[in-house]
Amino acid sequence: MASRTANFCIDSANPLSQVRWWAQVLEDFRLPDAELGPDDDECWLVGPGGREIIFIRVPEPKTVKNRMHMCLRPTDRSRDEEVERVLGLGATLVDDLRKGDKGWAVLADPEGNEFCVLTPAG
Repeated sequence: MASRTANFCIDSANPLSQVRWWAQVLEDFRLPDAELGPDDDECWLVGPGGREIIFIRVPEPKTVKNRMHMCLRPTDRSRDEEVERVLGLGATLVDDLRKGDKGWAVLADPEGNEFCVLTPAG
């Protein structure tokens, strides 16, 4: 038997701020029932199958491109509508690789972590 993912950890300057922001972006991850505070060194979102996205406080800022990133697929709007929605939440556009109804947009969260917004499934 192989392993399965338990969680994904992302370094962060402000874990609470990051989970609050990502909770607005992701429909399949939610804030936990546990109370999270501004001094917590780890804050997390709970997703499908109990998997978590954990933001862990680190002292150093992000300095280079992520070697691993999330790709988001909108479920109830177009790719371009989702890009605009997430930009409105405070993301920044890193690279626009959209070509008509193909391609994707590379964005960064408020702490500079890159992620992609793809076209909807189907």
